[in-house]
Amino acid sequence: MADLNIPNLNKKSNKYIFKKKLTLRRKSKRRLITESSFMFIVSLLLVYINSLIPNKSLLLQNLPITFNKSIIIINDLFFYLFEILIVVFIIVTSFIIFILIVGSLNRLLKVVRRKKREKSY
Repeated sequence: MADLNIPNLNKKSNKYIFKKKLTLRRKSKRRLITESSFMFIVSLLLVYINSLIPNKSLLLQNLPITFNKSIIIINDLFFYLFEILIVVFIIVTSFIIFILIVGSLNRLLKVVRRKKREKSY
């Protein structure tokens, strides 16, 4: 009997998990006025900054061409970066090859010297 799970009918559903965490208070008129005035001032500032930009129509007309050129430049950048990485790989592997060849020759010389010393006794 202890293994039975009887559903609790008084349990509230988890449909509105964050309902109690929201602030449902209304904003005061003073706060609404300050927020709206701040929004208006920021919009006027953006309009002023936008009006200072010269040749807006020319910039908008040249946007597709500029976008195309930027994509070509980024493509060239990745191509040249790939070439640079290949050159770096060649340099690093050449250095590693040199170290491995010197190490293998060093070990061979040690083995040959040991055999000569053992024969001399």
